Amino acid sequence: MIRYHNAQIMPMQNGTEIIRGELWTEGDSIVYVGETPAELPAFTRETDCRGHLLMPSFKNAHTHSAMTFLRSFAEDVPLQTWLFEKVFPYEDRLTPDDVYAFDRLAMLEYLAGGTTAVFDMYFFPEASAQAFIEAGMRLVFCGSIGGTAKDVERLNDQFQTCRSMHPRISYRLGFHAEYTSDESLHREVARLAQAEHEPVYTHISETKLEHDECIARHGASPAQYLDSVGIWEYGGGGFHAVWFDEKDRQLFADKGLWFVTCPCSNAKLASGIAPLRECIAQGVPLAVGTDGAASNNALDMFREMYLATVLQKLRTNDAAAIPAADMLTAATVGSARAMGLTDCDMLAAGKQADFILIDTDAANLLPGHHIPESLVLSGDRMNVEMTVCAGEILYDHGSYPTLNAEAVLADCAARIARLTG
Repeated sequence: MIRYHNAQIMPMQNGTEIIRGELWTEGDSIVYVGETPAELPAFTRETDCRGHLLMPSFKNAHTHSAMTFLRSFAEDVPLQTWLFEKVFPYEDRLTPDDVYAFDRLAMLEYLAGGTTAVFDMYFFPEASAQAFIEAGMRLVFCGSIGGTAKDVERLNDQFQTCRSMHPRISYRLGFHAEYTSDESLHREVARLAQAEHEPVYTHISETKLEHDECIARHGASPAQYLDSVGIWEYGGGGFHAVWFDEKDRQLFADKGLWFVTCPCSNAKLASGIAPLRECIAQGVPLAVGTDGAASNNALDMFREMYLATVLQKLRTNDAAAIPAADMLTAATVGSARAMGLTDCDMLAAGKQADFILIDTDAANLLPGHHIPESLVLSGDRMNVEMTVCAGEILYDHGSYPTLNAEAVLADCAARIARLTG
């Protein structure tokens, strides 16, 4: 049994309340969270947290990890140009070994920023799964198919293969977007989801053009059209949803569908600012993702929380548009639940031991009047001292026990030169 003591702890069972005490793990699970008891058992290892903060790790609820190879490659263009002229042609050159390597590059950033799980939509899921298993992180893979009904066979093959591959690897049904697939695919995905009793996820209403063209094609917004073909009988959600109207939001609220916001990507590509305040007011469950490094350009959940919060203030002309603590909850508890990771959404006995240690004595977090607000509005990935997933330390004060950072960087540099040179 391992002991983390002398800590402030934000379990996130009751909002962002903070207690003083300690956390114990055994194997991959938490066995105790609370005040220091009068009598202690024997421990195999003890870590003095020096009064710093233990909290649930971040869960990145929408990303394309291996797109690290296109970071800063296609800039200053709108989404459609960026995607069809700058991204898709180079992604066609990728091999499974490339995806494995570029996933590992992303992991260096994820772990240093306190992220232990990602909801990843990309190619070659078996290669990604291997990379994440070796590093000790969690991967929830989201189907990324486009095209027609015949492509759903590939989605089902991946789903059947990856969902039972490893305890830290799971798979959710999904497709790229309404505008990169046709109605035959949408109906076949709906049929598969209903047969398997599974949720479905997709990019949705990311740009006004996408939103309006769907209305022209189907007489309904992407959310309402996809619902009409039965996509969400067993839940799921949408990524971005910048152009959701009141009916779209109510649909998501009524069905309990997850609204995954990616504010940095939406800002960079001039897609717009998502209506988060209205979503929360209507009861839409909220999660947070970074999108890929090619459109962000960072994989940093601190930056996402900050921008999501302050953009709502600007968009609504209301400094109280979204409490910062609500955004912290969305990036941890909300994102975990959006991904189906209900066993590591908070810190409690019986939950998986996925947590981070934050240096609350860092200059940018002092004075600590309101720690949750400070984390969102002035926190930085450099404040993360330790990242633990399934009880294993994956990042510790600048070191990566499960990754050879120097080798990862050298390997990726050679591959990037080949792919984009």
